[in-house]
Amino acid sequence: MNLEIPDGLGDLLRDFTVSVLRERPGDLYDFAVEYFTRARETRRPKEVPMYIVVDSDEEAGEPDPEMFKPKNTRNRYARRQSVSAERYDPEEDDDDEDRVVHPKTDAQRERLTEAVSGILLFRSLDSDQMQEVIDAMFEKKVKPGETVIRQGDDGDNFYVIDDGIYDVSVNIKGSEKQVHTFDNRGSFGELALMYNMPRSATVIANSAGTLWAMDRNSFRRIVLKSAFKKRKKYETLLENVTILQSLDVYERMTLADALHSKVYQEGEAIIKQGDDADGIYFVEDGHIRITIDNPEGSEQEIATRSTGTYFGELALIENKPRTANVYAVGKVKVAFLERECFERLLGPCVDIMKRNSQLYTMYVGK
Repeated sequence: MNLEIPDGLGDLLRDFTVSVLRERPGDLYDFAVEYFTRARETRRPKEVPMYIVVDSDEEAGEPDPEMFKPKNTRNRYARRQSVSAERYDPEEDDDDEDRVVHPKTDAQRERLTEAVSGILLFRSLDSDQMQEVIDAMFEKKVKPGETVIRQGDDGDNFYVIDDGIYDVSVNIKGSEKQVHTFDNRGSFGELALMYNMPRSATVIANSAGTLWAMDRNSFRRIVLKSAFKKRKKYETLLENVTILQSLDVYERMTLADALHSKVYQEGEAIIKQGDDADGIYFVEDGHIRITIDNPEGSEQEIATRSTGTYFGELALIENKPRTANVYAVGKVKVAFLERECFERLLGPCVDIMKRNSQLYTMYVGK
């Protein structure tokens, strides 16, 4: 199966980002529903500007279309100026083929590990894949005033900030408008690599600094392939969950993308009776046992469950503390869906969960 970005997806996401930056909605999810409902009704083809997604209160406007016209060859930058839309097939990609390893000292690996630890893009990667990320990244020193990426250029690298201050700007009707500043942390450059589109903003170093960079091919092989494998794995898991049969293919795919794995060892508590409900769990691999606390202080085992079952949903639906304990039997791997995502993505299933109490007794609804 080929992993290809559908036509128009990049434009649609960029247009939505611009609307968010302009209107600053109080509830992003309600705004998204209204926005995409209007977009579906109109479906009028139009030119949409490209933006970088930033955490900023600044209002963004439309970039100058002249920025994206072919440049005179005499003034071309060293980077490529045209977007290459090469096909990437994760199923045919050999994990070991073209793997890039940049040697690092122990101190560099420690700094890089800390720098990438909070990046959302890498959250779904396992420990081996994270080592690939660290191996594939190389150090880049920058000077004050140096342009790291330029709006309109083709994407070559993904960057993680080790230290330094970096200003982000977009060209709006011929003038540069600063929309964000990275201060000694953060990452940028992923959109052009993920969507095969030109750089959507310019990033200039405001101080001397150090960046960690990953080339385009390594980024796609590690990040995109891992996302593909994760989605396929979780789609298969979710297809076997009876209560989720009411979800359509797209809803199940969206749910799969929101899950992330957690591993528990023998005897480790996954949830404890009386705790606040933080999410719902799906058993990927292994066995669990469920107990309830007795008044005299002991615990009574009431059930066991294995791969393909789930638990933790009733506490979310009823907005009550956990009513049972769940422990790992041997090594257990679960897929976890956070509370906020549960409420947003499993809306079509909640009424069924509430109504079908007879079906619920087949599962651990605690």
